[in-house]
Amino acid sequence: MSKINKTMGKWLGVTLAMVIFIGVSAANGATPLVDVAWIKANGSNAGVVILDTRSKPAFLRGHIPGAVTTSYGKGGWRVLKDKVPGMLPSAAQLSKLVGSLGIDNNSHVVIAAPGNNSSDMGVATRLYWTFKVAGHDNVSILDGGMKAYLAAVDKDKKPTNPLDKGPNNVGTKTFNVSFRMDMIPSTADVKAALDRGVIMVDHRPNDQYLGVNRHPKAKIGATIPGALNMPNNWLTENGGGVFRSKKVLTLLYKAAGVPTSGEQINFCNTGHWASVGWFASSEILGNKEARMYDGSMLGWLAENMPTETKIKF
Repeated sequence: MSKINKTMGKWLGVTLAMVIFIGVSAANGATPLVDVAWIKANGSNAGVVILDTRSKPAFLRGHIPGAVTTSYGKGGWRVLKDKVPGMLPSAAQLSKLVGSLGIDNNSHVVIAAPGNNSSDMGVATRLYWTFKVAGHDNVSILDGGMKAYLAAVDKDKKPTNPLDKGPNNVGTKTFNVSFRMDMIPSTADVKAALDRGVIMVDHRPNDQYLGVNRHPKAKIGATIPGALNMPNNWLTENGGGVFRSKKVLTLLYKAAGVPTSGEQINFCNTGHWASVGWFASSEILGNKEARMYDGSMLGWLAENMPTETKIKF
């Protein structure tokens, strides 16, 4: 090999190493929210795994290139525990589930929910919270979800952003779970916090907060005593699939009387809507003392904890 060829070989090797390093570095610098432009620029990078939570038929019709499909409701992300539905699975269960999706501890996971409403955002925020609880910080949410990605269309109303069709078969990887127990307060922990005067934030609709209506599995219509109400659909633009800005969220929290700093526990019925509130408080407003109560009202009622019904009839 000539001296010139050797030099060129070394240069190409260094360049390739830099490209790989930049790609990995970008993944390790995960921000809570990413947009469609970020997906188009980084979605195909090594180590990035996009989790599409839409129905399997919708996924097969067209998905972000390289994305994998997962079922939020039936995939094992939430389990029945002590007769309380929607709970965090065990470390072993979660490790197996995440690894089966081609995700390891070096992956940058980007969650793409349908993006139609704030409840869809709850799918994304609940999975985001699950990864954080599992000790995995390289996780982001596609703000606006797949609705935002599919919004750009041509004159024939066909999506212009790249799409793949059919299944995407990925190999199983090893994903080690290390639960951050401080992020998973038990019912006893929540009761102790309540007794200390910690702020409780109820992210259910106002009618459920007041006790006028209730979840089908709730024994009574009630809330945790002294809880403040911040309906989850306040936190996204017009109750849709895009989070409101930090500035607007700050104003809304003030209007609801909910502090944006200090210890706080977010809850709903099953830890779904509550995850939207936890994300807004912790990841957008920066309150790292905000926690989510996984069991929420169904877990609270199951242990016969004290309740408050605002409107009695």
